[in-house]
Amino acid sequence: MNFNNKNILITGGSRGIGKATAMAFAEKGAKVGINYRSNTGQAQKTLSELSGKDHHLFQYDVSKKEETQALIKSFVSHYGSIDVLVNNAGISIFHDIDEVDFDHWTNAWEDTFKTNLFAVANTSYWAAQAMMKTGGGHIVNVSSRGAFRGEPTKPAYGSSKAALNAMSQSLAKKLAPHRIYIGVVAPGFTETEMAAVTLTPAERENLLRESPFKRMAQPEEVAHAILFLASDGAAYTSGTIIDVNGASYLRS
Repeated sequence: MNFNNKNILITGGSRGIGKATAMAFAEKGAKVGINYRSNTGQAQKTLSELSGKDHHLFQYDVSKKEETQALIKSFVSHYGSIDVLVNNAGISIFHDIDEVDFDHWTNAWEDTFKTNLFAVANTSYWAAQAMMKTGGGHIVNVSSRGAFRGEPTKPAYGSSKAALNAMSQSLAKKLAPHRIYIGVVAPGFTETEMAAVTLTPAERENLLRESPFKRMAQPEEVAHAILFLASDGAAYTSGTIIDVNGASYLRS
């Protein structure tokens, strides 16, 4: 896969899967724009670790619809065009229906959908407008196995990812005549910096038992699938959802 001089924008690109994806694109010759919301120190650290040159940071909160337009406008102003958008930014909030009060419940749904679904819809809208002017491009959305298996302690998360999948496949049909191709990656639990500090030993052990590999996914493995879907050779896979969960959840 060759991304020489391709302009790549990754939301939530400063750590975890986003960081691994940024590094993988940079190693393939791309110019990478890293979108982040608030942790400037981490974003600058990730930027410094990218190989190649002409990478750039874009600080916008994609959960706010007006900032999605500003993000794409700023990216295109800097690079001249957008070839690939990776919608990776996402949140996950515990809200067990038998434990939380109604305010917590409704806030969890609203906040989760703002970031996991509406932000993706809005950034995709503005990116598609730009791509249609330049002959096309790729949009890759990061979903989750939770879209298929259910998330009893985080139902808004699973629901938002299921809606993300449906939206992605709808856009794949609509945007194909414009040479804009949509792909989705659905990881299982991934070994990120956040996982390292938030998982208890018992939770980690349970996750390891879920896969016959007896381990979690590495961010680089998810990034590999993202790069494939963003490649020119993957155009005819538009609408595809690739599972990267170590056979921890198999769907028909």
